[in-house]
Amino acid sequence: MPSSPDESPIPLEGRLLLADPSLRDGIFDKSVVLLADHNDSDGAFGLILNHPAGQKVGDLLKDDTFSALSNVQVHIGGPVSRGHMTFAAFWEDGDRFRYATRISAEQAMDHVHQPGTLVRAFVGYTGWTKDQLEDELDQESWVITGVPKLLLGEAHDRNLWKTILKSLSPYHQILSNAPDNILAN
Repeated sequence: MPSSPDESPIPLEGRLLLADPSLRDGIFDKSVVLLADHNDSDGAFGLILNHPAGQKVGDLLKDDTFSALSNVQVHIGGPVSRGHMTFAAFWEDGDRFRYATRISAEQAMDHVHQPGTLVRAFVGYTGWTKDQLEDELDQESWVITGVPKLLLGEAHDRNLWKTILKSLSPYHQILSNAPDNILAN
């Protein structure tokens, strides 16, 4: 949300975007997005962390070469390039959350054997063109937060959105408990 053309965007790389409860348009409903790349010239790239596809890599890749990844959960990373599967690894390094996204199956196999590392497969990704994410932030479509320590220990399912949102503030706790269709009351 630069106020002048010379200002750079808010640094969001490595942060989480939590969908505002008003985003009820399918894939982004109650989404938790790890913003892996963000810059003022290319836009942004992220992965939805909490939309499991209900499959494991072994269901999709039958080749014995990838047997080390057979139990890795597959998630829907976003609406872009849904015909492509990529991998990501998440771990803590001291007090810092680390990640590697868009890694190959071979790189994922290296990570899967590292203690304390969470490896996930993603079909598709979430992307924004230059200034598109900033426009959505101006419209308050996303809640920006750091990566909480609980991220690696929590299930990466639809409940993750509520767990993280309610930990932010009393206001966000109220939002996290709001009914899906508030107008139906």
